[in-house]
Amino acid sequence: MSNIHETAIIEDGAQLGQDVSIGPYCCVGSDVILGDGARLESHVVVSGTTSIGAGTHIFPFASIGHQPQDLKFQGEPSRLEIGDHNVIREHVTMNPGTEGGGLLTKVGDNCLFMMASHVAHDCMIGSNVIMVNNATLGGHVEIGEFAIVGGLSAVHQFVRIGRHAMIGGMTGVENDVIPYGSVVGNRAHLSGLNLVGLKRRSFSRDVIHELRKAYRLLFSQEGTQTERITDVAELFPNIEPVMEILDFMGEDSNRAICQPSFEDAA
Repeated sequence: MSNIHETAIIEDGAQLGQDVSIGPYCCVGSDVILGDGARLESHVVVSGTTSIGAGTHIFPFASIGHQPQDLKFQGEPSRLEIGDHNVIREHVTMNPGTEGGGLLTKVGDNCLFMMASHVAHDCMIGSNVIMVNNATLGGHVEIGEFAIVGGLSAVHQFVRIGRHAMIGGMTGVENDVIPYGSVVGNRAHLSGLNLVGLKRRSFSRDVIHELRKAYRLLFSQEGTQTERITDVAELFPNIEPVMEILDFMGEDSNRAICQPSFEDAA
C-alpha cells in the first residue's frame, strides 16, 4: 500500500508503482514514473521525463530531472532513467540528456550517490557505482560498474571511467581512467591499480598478480604506447581484466588515457 503525505504535490499523469512512499512537501511531475517501493523523503523534487526504478530511496532536497545546465539546451524532449535500488542522498542533482548526447542520462542499479553529488546531462553510469559527497560529473561522462568517485572530485566532460576504477578525493579528472585503475591528484594521474577494490570483489590472487605485471609493462617508460599494448596483448591473452583494459584503451574517445606520474611509472 502506497503512503503519500497530504502536503505532497503529485501532478496529473505521474505514474506511481505499488507501495510507493512520498514524504512531506515532495513534488512529482506529470511525466515522472516511480517504480514499486520507491521512497521519497521530504522535500524531494522529481521533474521532467524521469523514471525511477523499484526500491530507489531519495533523501530530502534532492533535485531530480530538471533541465540540463547546458546553454545549448532548447527544451527538446529528453529523459533521465534511474535504475533499481539506488540510494540518492540529500541535495543530489541529476539532469536529463540533451540533443548532443542522445537525449538520455542513465543510471544503473544499486548505486550510492552521497550528499550533493551531481550527475550532469547525457552521463551514462553503470550499476554499483558510488559517488562520494560533492563529487561532480560534467556532461557526457561514462562510468563503468563498481567505480568509486571520491569526495569533492570533478570529472571533465566526455571522460570515461572504467569498471572497478577508484577516483581519489579532491581529484580533477581530465582524461580517461582505465578499468581497475586508481587515480589521484589536482590533475589526476594514475597511482596504480585499485587493489583494495579488486580484493573486496574477490578477484583471485593469481589474476591480481598478472594484472599488476601487465600494468607495469603497459605504463613503463620504454617503447611507444602502441608497442607496449601489443606486448601486453601477446603476454596476457587469457587474463580477462587485462584484455578489458586494452579494449578500453583502444576505443574511440574525446579524451586521452590518464597516465602515471614519473614517480609512479618507476
